[in-house]
Amino acid sequence: MTTQQLEIPPRGTRGRRITNVFFRLLRPVAAGQISRYRKSPQPMRMGNIPLVLLTTIGTKTGRERTSVLGGFEEPDGSWLVVGSKGGSVTHPRWFINLAKKPDSVWLEVGDRKFKVRPELLKGDEYEAAYARVVHDSHQYA
Repeated sequence: MTTQQLEIPPRGTRGRRITNVFFRLLRPVAAGQISRYRKSPQPMRMGNIPLVLLTTIGTKTGRERTSVLGGFEEPDGSWLVVGSKGGSVTHPRWFINLAKKPDSVWLEVGDRKFKVRPELLKGDEYEAAYARVVHDSHQYA
């Protein structure tokens, strides 16, 4: 059974215009982070934010793609990740992959890897989640 694709919201009108060249240059750094994360005996953090690994399947390549993201654990055990792409006007590639192939998404938290069912938050649910994220991590404000 295939889950329906998630809605992809329109691109932003304000924010940073980050070129793909920048992200290509960061690939080796990201690969090193992923390797260190998987070898670490303890869950990794960036400041007070737990780091998680999000794995999606590329919509063009069909290959697994893993990203290191800040994760916010919800009281019910679910995880919230923010698709900000560093404040860019465009969506991160992992979000597009996740939205188009929501049945093929995994999250790694510490040494646990599990399949997840992504949801796009809207309205009051989005506002409450965003307020929590900004409270926990001011750089998202």
